[in-house]
Amino acid sequence: ALEMAQNSQRLSWTFDEVDTMLQRIMEDIFANDDAAAKDYGFEKNYVVGANIAGFLKVVDAMNAQGIV
Repeated sequence: ALEMAQNSQRLSWTFDEVDTMLQRIMEDIFANDDAAAKDYGFEKNYVVGANIAGFLKVVDAMNAQGIV
């Protein structure tokens, strides 16, 4: 996604800029997975948290499209 954003904006990011953006993305993913695991009683189980967080994103997208 970062490469597509960079190309569409005709920008050239430095290694450090890309590294910072990727670090932020990974931190957000971890926070979402950790929160989902805790919310559903699976604290510290990051696989379950990732699956729940991913499922909830799909549910939100389907609701936004009026499918569900």
